[in-house]
Amino acid sequence: MFRGFTAPLTDRAEQDRSERDRDSTASHWAYIRTESGSAAVLLLATIAALVWVNVAPGDYASVWSTRLSVQLGGHGVDMDLRDWVNSGLMTLFFLVVGLEARREFDMGELRDRQRITLPLLAGVSGMVVPVAIYLAVNAGGDAAHGWGSAMSTDTAFALGMLALLGSRFPRRLHTFILTVAVVDDFVGLAVIAIAYSEHISWTPLAVGIGFLLVTWGVRQAGVRRGMVYAVLGIGAWTGFVHSGVDPVVVGLIIGLLAYAYPAPREALERASGLFRSFREQPTPELEREARLGLASALSPNDRLQRLYHPWTSYVIVPLFALANAGIEINGSLLARAFTSPITLGILLAYGLGKPIGIVGSTALATRLSRGRVRPPVGWAAVTGGGTIAGIGFTVSLLIATLAFSGDRLDEAKIGVLSAVVFAMLSTSAVALVTSRLPEARRARALLGTAHSVVDLAEPVDPARDHVRGPLEAPVTVVEYGDFECPFCGQAEDVVRELLADFGDVRYVWRHLPLTDVHPHAQLAAEASEAAAMQGGFWQMRDLLITSQDELDIKDLVRHAERLGLDLDKFRHALKARKGAARVAQDVESADLSGVSGTPTFFINGRRHHGAYDIASLSTAVVAARDRAVLVEGKGPGGG
Repeated sequence: MFRGFTAPLTDRAEQDRSERDRDSTASHWAYIRTESGSAAVLLLATIAALVWVNVAPGDYASVWSTRLSVQLGGHGVDMDLRDWVNSGLMTLFFLVVGLEARREFDMGELRDRQRITLPLLAGVSGMVVPVAIYLAVNAGGDAAHGWGSAMSTDTAFALGMLALLGSRFPRRLHTFILTVAVVDDFVGLAVIAIAYSEHISWTPLAVGIGFLLVTWGVRQAGVRRGMVYAVLGIGAWTGFVHSGVDPVVVGLIIGLLAYAYPAPREALERASGLFRSFREQPTPELEREARLGLASALSPNDRLQRLYHPWTSYVIVPLFALANAGIEINGSLLARAFTSPITLGILLAYGLGKPIGIVGSTALATRLSRGRVRPPVGWAAVTGGGTIAGIGFTVSLLIATLAFSGDRLDEAKIGVLSAVVFAMLSTSAVALVTSRLPEARRARALLGTAHSVVDLAEPVDPARDHVRGPLEAPVTVVEYGDFECPFCGQAEDVVRELLADFGDVRYVWRHLPLTDVHPHAQLAAEASEAAAMQGGFWQMRDLLITSQDELDIKDLVRHAERLGLDLDKFRHALKARKGAARVAQDVESADLSGVSGTPTFFINGRRHHGAYDIASLSTAVVAARDRAVLVEGKGPGGG
């Protein structure tokens, strides 16, 4: 009776828990997918702006010049609608940029601090070279002060273009370009705050900085109430608005304060307990505790990204494009623009300066370090990243509206839009040329020879781990699993198909019994270790994972008998808990690697994010095998 009552509860709790863990670990790729998908919406908004302003230019101008005032007592903010978009809503866009930068620093490629140098150098050089080109084209002219409009990459457009190219570039290029773009945005905002702010009023600026310092103090105190940060953020933003410093910098700073971390197992267990209490006694008080417990298991970074990122990508940035991309296009404007040093300066800065700055600085750093510092992808991918970084839509238009007005602003907009088209065409050309290379050269050109960041804290040791497949295989798949976990049961067919399709893969099982939701998981894990003492681990493991409703003590003894094990030795091992220490070692290694849900896969030490269907895992295995061949010289079946 007890088991019949708790089974639906534990399945539901495990489903919630596994989904939370997968959401947390996959949030980086979710960021990239959202940015990629929003590129189409951004393009449509840009086209809509161009159509609107050329069909009804008066209506376009009057709508965006509408004044909107928010007053509280005798103080408030009064701006036109375009400024509310550019300085208000875009603050949330840069909040999301700051969140992703913090995630990369805490959990992504940049958690290996040695890897910060290269994207930082590439990001800075990818801005300095374009600015130098723009200044050279506009030397001696009064348009030189618009140099800031020729330096920043548009993250959404760039990642969206890479997504359209699909498998022609490796997924790790997305991470590299994202990191470069974060540096790009940070410097871009610093330029806005310093070079393009109006006359600075120091008292409101001090008030704004004071609000930011209070925000940092509240964060240090561990306060997680969203309303507290919203009030402090609005206070800081208002202070910056009145100071003359562009307030979008507030969003970036607050985003950088929101730390990221994987959901701790202790927090997940506490959340499961709260959910179980609510299931047994569904009162409003327990509902609130369960809801807060679930939310507290996730980092502030995860929760804020989930809340704001879709809005910024699918609403705010397209709205920005609609408000700023409108240009009345006619023959005289185009003739004037393509002889204008402003237009040509922006186009050459993005079309030539970005790839030269990014690829050149990366190559120089690799050469001077004698290979100790190298890009995470091959040189064809770096080149494609350099050309796609020539899309400078969002921040470029933002700075152009601060630096220019009238005809000069139209010329700058033509340069920005032309640079987008040029970047798309040049990146497509790089992809096309790379695709024509022989297979081995193409793999090297795309993947490179840099070692991956290793997520698996405890390396695989054949003398200790349970290993299936060739010991010297170029690819090792590690699964942290739970014999009572329904998701592990679903993944079992995929694992078997994977091993059948690839003869050069070794598979490792490590225990992670989720005892708070699976009452039989720990005993089942110890039973497999009891079988291992008689050389029957894999036979018992396969039987347990396919018999998840038969894991009590009588079932385990029956399984042992079916496998022909010595039942006296098996019962003694179970009673004495001789396998408990071995299971505890796996659990400890899972904690060190930030694993809190099952199943979790690692492929050659890299955590596999996202789905674990056969297509996703096969793609990851092929990429890992290609990289192992390039980096370590391993071939199928060889070391």
